[in-house]
Amino acid sequence: MPSVSAIGKYLDQPLLTAKINKNVPAMLTLGSAAVFANAVKESPRDERKKNAIKIGTTLAATAISAVMAPKIAAYVTGRAASKSLSQIKKMNTEIVDDYLKNNKVGEKLKDVLEKAKTDILSLKEIKLLFKDKEHADIANKLIPPPDNISSKDIFREIGWLSLYGAIPVAGGITGGVIGDKITEKKWKDKVPNKLKEGVYQYLANIFLCNIGAGAALGVLEKFNIRSKAARCLGMLSGILLTGVIGGSFIANYIGKKVINPLISKDNNKNDVRTPELLDLSLHSDDIATISLLSGLKWIEPSLPLLYSVSGYRAGIGYRNSNKTDKKQ
Repeated sequence: MPSVSAIGKYLDQPLLTAKINKNVPAMLTLGSAAVFANAVKESPRDERKKNAIKIGTTLAATAISAVMAPKIAAYVTGRAASKSLSQIKKMNTEIVDDYLKNNKVGEKLKDVLEKAKTDILSLKEIKLLFKDKEHADIANKLIPPPDNISSKDIFREIGWLSLYGAIPVAGGITGGVIGDKITEKKWKDKVPNKLKEGVYQYLANIFLCNIGAGAALGVLEKFNIRSKAARCLGMLSGILLTGVIGGSFIANYIGKKVINPLISKDNNKNDVRTPELLDLSLHSDDIATISLLSGLKWIEPSLPLLYSVSGYRAGIGYRNSNKTDKKQ
């Protein structure tokens, strides 16, 4: 097996994905603590206590909602929830025991199969597992190959991803509003910027990118284009057209035409949220979208971490560096 393929198989091990999933809450906690400490440190001394409350509630609500997002999104969309570490170990044990009972294998492969019951395999062990076509059945059961998602499943996956991304954004806004209400007399004045930033983050960085990728995948499916390279390139093009280019325009339009007239006293026509370097880096979650829609599962555990950044920015009502409320 080529090294590139072995790396792909290594990353797609269900046990590895489950272990990362299990550690996501700890990673979010550590990341939130680092952001909290830095933000409070950078605050003016006389504002630190107030900012600690606001930043703390925003980060806490964002992290909690990001952890809960996959289960909520799976439940609403009817998508099968990810298996736990214990479930995968039990399943692998049954698969291996049944195979060894009915098939003869060499000692080296037997050792690899015994390890695969409960532990993550190394690259060398992955290559040995997939070396002989004679044992392809057991190899593919332990590490299922990625499947090209069919057109009938596209909208379910897009719906799941879009709801998944909406939950941390909504959580961040909720936490931000609670923090402002505790510390600010005019806390309602800060709500419009949170909503506008939430709309911007969701449309430009999440939803429209998912729609673009799904639409492109639907077109490729219609023309029976099965090449993974072509599918990835097509989805990337869809993301660029709908999310990166169109998302910012649509989000700003909603902010000016809907949010400002309804709840903002300051209907500033020049209040335009422009993309920044961090916004562009947030499109790394589009790689996750492309990977998931291409049938790869190893990227899925990163979604709470990626979407929580959008949630936090929405919660603090970020509106570009020169427009940000420095007291947030």
